[in-house]
Amino acid sequence: SSFRLFPLREHGMNWRARPLTCQEILAFRKSKEVMDRFIRAYRLMLGFYGINLVNEETGELERAENWRERFENLNRFSHNNLRITRILKCLGEMGYEDYQVHLVKFFLTETLVEETLPNVKRSALDYFLFTVRSKEKRRELVHYAWQHFKPQSSFVWGPRDKLQKYR
Repeated sequence: SSFRLFPLREHGMNWRARPLTCQEILAFRKSKEVMDRFIRAYRLMLGFYGINLVNEETGELERAENWRERFENLNRFSHNNLRITRILKCLGEMGYEDYQVHLVKFFLTETLVEETLPNVKRSALDYFLFTVRSKEKRRELVHYAWQHFKPQSSFVWGPRDKLQKYR
């Protein structure tokens, strides 16, 4: 059977890779070896996107030294956006919910604040945001996106009255 780096409980683009069962996910999460390998794979993919994992405890990220050329690749090839959505979902399955938050925040910052990844913006807002498992963290991220979205009046990813009253 075809193995995949970031397995999920749903079918992806690779029709030969079968989705995971809940039992398999629990078994993975209990295995230190599997989880170590998972983090290695995550670091590898981040490196491909021009991102460094600064802190393995928290999931904190920063731009890698070669970020400019890597971001160019991210901007040019939209299939990366699907892959990032899949990685985000997988982080959630594997119990790395804090990692999800950092990765989504990273992309929101680069797309909305730094404006380095214009072609990732729609995916960050339409898909990346909504992979975040924690309702509270997701709300924080939607608020963060709203604060930096231009023009704010066109923001459709959360109810305006709630966003204005947030905190």
